[in-house]
Amino acid sequence: MTRVSIVALVAIASILACTKAPPAPAAADQTAASVYKIEEGFVDVGGVFIYYKALGAGEPLLVLHGGPGASHDDFLPYLIPLARTNRLVFIDERGSGRSTKLDEPSGYTVSNMADDVEAVRTALRLGKINLLGHSYGGVLAQAYALKYQEHLSHLILASTFHSTRQLNDVFKKMMAAMTPELRGRIEAMEKAGLYGHGKDFEKNRYSAAYMDAAWGEGYFPYLYQRRPDANYDPAGAGEMSWDLYREMWGSNGEFVVDGNLASVEYADRLGSLRMPTLITVGDHDQVDPSISQDINRCIPGSKLVVLPQSGHATFVDQPTLFLKAVDDFVKARPELSVKR
Repeated sequence: MTRVSIVALVAIASILACTKAPPAPAAADQTAASVYKIEEGFVDVGGVFIYYKALGAGEPLLVLHGGPGASHDDFLPYLIPLARTNRLVFIDERGSGRSTKLDEPSGYTVSNMADDVEAVRTALRLGKINLLGHSYGGVLAQAYALKYQEHLSHLILASTFHSTRQLNDVFKKMMAAMTPELRGRIEAMEKAGLYGHGKDFEKNRYSAAYMDAAWGEGYFPYLYQRRPDANYDPAGAGEMSWDLYREMWGSNGEFVVDGNLASVEYADRLGSLRMPTLITVGDHDQVDPSISQDINRCIPGSKLVVLPQSGHATFVDQPTLFLKAVDDFVKARPELSVKR
């Protein structure tokens, strides 16, 4: 190699040493936002239009709200994270939310609503579904399972009951635990008649005073524990379907179920269910954990999760624990922790 070549190589090396290499391309952003598009519509079930809202991807998880007569809005935004791994399908039951209100309240039955769920499943071509029902929605989920269990992959029963007799016994204990002043106020209003009082209320809606006493004072300690809703306003529950509620719950007050839900006695039939079943309940639930324990005994192989520091709104008090229990269960992950 010539001296000129050596000098040239040294010069080139010096230039390269002083030149900064261009920065490496930035790694792909692993936290990029995801978009979940909402599909919504109505399923016509013999002239009754059932509203649905769907989002996410994966196996279908159909969700049934409580009340009876509330709407799917109660679950928002708490259950939305399940859309990451499930096709999440909410419905408003007949008479509730955006779905058709019936002229004749006698059409509000658990059996009719179970058939509505099946019509939605068929119309949306969901195939086998995972079904989650909370409170009254859990009663409806049981009725659906007892009639259509061949279409279920998993069943999740959250803060619900299978026996109106047992639920009425819980309400008697709840009344007995109240202060004498509150109990006397509630009983006096019930004796005087609950409907048609107050200029701002329709004939089939509770008065503001009764709602404040029964829901705001009587129920509130059993609705929330860890994360009480500071904006909870019992007298402002205007979105409830009151004709439906009175038909199903009854006409004699909040602490006795004597409408057509009085026929709900499933204990001797639940043993026929064969799909994997998860039961969740709050440790301070309005629907006492003893009822969930009995459902657990009735359904072969079912799993029970009692959520700590939680009232009836378990997905509000313990959203992380509730979502993990549901998501793990529908995936049948072995690390699911249950209490038997």
